[in-house]
Amino acid sequence: HQSVVSGPTAMIMVPPRNYCIIENPVLRDAKSNVIRGEHGQFKLRHSDQEIRFESADPFPLYPGENLFGKVTPLQVVAPNTAIRLRAIRDFKDRKAGDEWLYKGPGTYIPAVEVQVVEVTKAIIIKPNQALRLKARKDTIDFQNKPRKAGEEWLVRVEGAYLPDVHEEVRETISAYVLTEKKALHLSAITTFTDIRGSERKAGEQWLVTINDAETHIPDVYERVVGEIPITTLTSRQYAIVLDPVDSNGRNQFGFRQLHKGETSFFLRPGERLESGIQNVHVLEDDEALLLRARESFQDDKEKRKPGDRWMIHGPTDYVPNIHVDVVEKRRAIPLDENEGIYVRDIKNGRVRAVKGQSYMLKSDEELWEKHVPTVVEELLGKDVTRDKNIRDAGKTPARDKTRVVAYRTPHNSAVQIYDYKAKQSRVVYGPDLVMLGPDEQFTIQSLSGEVPKRPHVIKSLCLLLGPDFMTDVVVVETSDHARLSLKLSYNWHFDYDPADHSKSSAIFSVPDFVGDACKAIASRVRGIVAAHSFDNFHKGSASIIREAVFGIDSDGKARNRFVFTANNLVITNIDIQSVEPVDSRTRDALQKSVQLAIEITTKSQEAEARHEAERREQQARGRLERQKIADEAEAEKSRRSLLELQAASAAVESTGQATAEAKARAQAAEIEGKGAVKQSELAAEAEAIKASATLEQKKASQDAAIAHQKALDDLEISKARDLAEIEAEKFKSIVDALGSATLEAIAQAGPDVQAKLLAGLGLKTFLLTDASSPLGLFRQ
Repeated sequence: HQSVVSGPTAMIMVPPRNYCIIENPVLRDAKSNVIRGEHGQFKLRHSDQEIRFESADPFPLYPGENLFGKVTPLQVVAPNTAIRLRAIRDFKDRKAGDEWLYKGPGTYIPAVEVQVVEVTKAIIIKPNQALRLKARKDTIDFQNKPRKAGEEWLVRVEGAYLPDVHEEVRETISAYVLTEKKALHLSAITTFTDIRGSERKAGEQWLVTINDAETHIPDVYERVVGEIPITTLTSRQYAIVLDPVDSNGRNQFGFRQLHKGETSFFLRPGERLESGIQNVHVLEDDEALLLRARESFQDDKEKRKPGDRWMIHGPTDYVPNIHVDVVEKRRAIPLDENEGIYVRDIKNGRVRAVKGQSYMLKSDEELWEKHVPTVVEELLGKDVTRDKNIRDAGKTPARDKTRVVAYRTPHNSAVQIYDYKAKQSRVVYGPDLVMLGPDEQFTIQSLSGEVPKRPHVIKSLCLLLGPDFMTDVVVVETSDHARLSLKLSYNWHFDYDPADHSKSSAIFSVPDFVGDACKAIASRVRGIVAAHSFDNFHKGSASIIREAVFGIDSDGKARNRFVFTANNLVITNIDIQSVEPVDSRTRDALQKSVQLAIEITTKSQEAEARHEAERREQQARGRLERQKIADEAEAEKSRRSLLELQAASAAVESTGQATAEAKARAQAAEIEGKGAVKQSELAAEAEAIKASATLEQKKASQDAAIAHQKALDDLEISKARDLAEIEAEKFKSIVDALGSATLEAIAQAGPDVQAKLLAGLGLKTFLLTDASSPLGLFRQ
């Protein structure tokens, strides 16, 4: 009635320090016996597990039991590690879901009620480090301090640290190293008590310096604002700290604190430097500091009130205190005779010009800027030439508005200055330097220019007095309606007297004298031309225009000047440069008549020239014929003289040849004799020179040999002398080295030995003698 369902199956062997997991294990009673059912079947704990450890004997698996996995060694927990365990069912004092750590070193014995979550390693906390932890739930830390869920704290103990299951590691914090030149600026996130026992309010800020600790690890409730470098002042520096911190660590808002060098300090939270680190004010003898009191205080023996201004003059050095503001540093302004500055008194507002001296502004004075119109600014930097062209002198620097406005009036010109305070004007004639007062301004000359004249072309500060000329184009119409364009040039000058103020002011009474004069003259010219026909005007234009402008005197002659009484402008001459018809047909007709006149004149001049050329040709021909006859007569005379000379030459030639040959032979013989004599003299002189040179050579050779031998002898003598001195020094050194006692002992050593030897022989008296030593008697 039985059949083999499976098998045979090997029994399970669990070695020491191993375990296995059995699924669906059998039920056992209190004595570990297997419980069977009514029908003899083994009762199983279905869907359950059982862990079996080492056993002496192998055991089989009952029907229904299964081996889960393999036989597994027990887990060894190393030092500084732990196993994180979680209860998956209630057992003993553990509730399902509880977690805890099994810390090493040790061997973990597994249980079916416990699940291994992970292996946790200890975190090494190095020196100057801390571990930031956060509580996952209410717990008690390793120092037995209760921690609330979400609370954070630091673990500062060096070494290995195993975080608890309810502790979350946020980060590892490194310490800030503090030095003498660096401090840490901290801020409290919430109210707490720091590591040094000080209570910090939320938002409070403070410094941690090397005096507090060499290193600092920020707490979880501390926020690092930054690292503060030390502020160092030398002996020539100072600094003013705003809102300084008092002894209670509170900022004194609105207060100031002075630090003088040599010193070093850290700026505490809320403090700041006013204008940074400043150098001590060093004043030279021409410098001064302008100071202003911020508040009432006692300055030496003087009581200062807020707003008081005073100056400290050099040479000195100065460090302002906390009650004083340094307004500015002033230097004496050196001024030449042609320089000046505008100074304003800030108490009464008066402005004055200081010229030609070195001036230091007082405490209640300041430089005042004088503003002039833009056109004046442009004209001050330009030169005025005689031809009315304003030439730019190049890029001129911007004018210092605190300096007195100066203008060099050109030669033969005048400048008008108006004082708006005194309500009077003055005229300065060039060449001269004009220096404006605080309330004075230039009178700008706006004159007409170009050809034909246009208003406001020329801008100038000075008025040229002439003599000069101006050119204008005037369009006129004759009585027969011929329109002409006249280009006229006027010579002019001003009639003025520098000593007469009324005449000086009169020349500036007409704003545009050029335009007014040209208009007045053009009006007169148009009126007189309108009364003449074109032919009459073309023939006598110069006299007509001069009479129209200058007028006619009682003798019926044209005057030579035209005076404008308003400004004393005098026109002395008129030059008609060109007359051109405006109408094209008139201009063409005039051009044809001019060309016809030119042709007639040209032809008449050609006829005269041709007649004159023929007359001169006939005269030249007659002179040529007369000259030819005279030349032929002269040639005959010359031919006759030639024949006579040829005859005389032949006679002289026949007689002179013999004479010349005889003279030549005689001169040759004379020359040969003189040459022989000269050769003999030169040969004798050469022999004498040769003998003298040989003698000198021998003499020089003998002298050199004697000098050489003498030098050798001197060297030998010097050598012998030096050797002797060396030997003497050597002997002296040896004697000095040995000493007199040693020499005495050496000298007596021989006789003493002999005496001892003889004494050993028992001799009382003896005599020693030899051929080289005298007799000596020795007695022992």
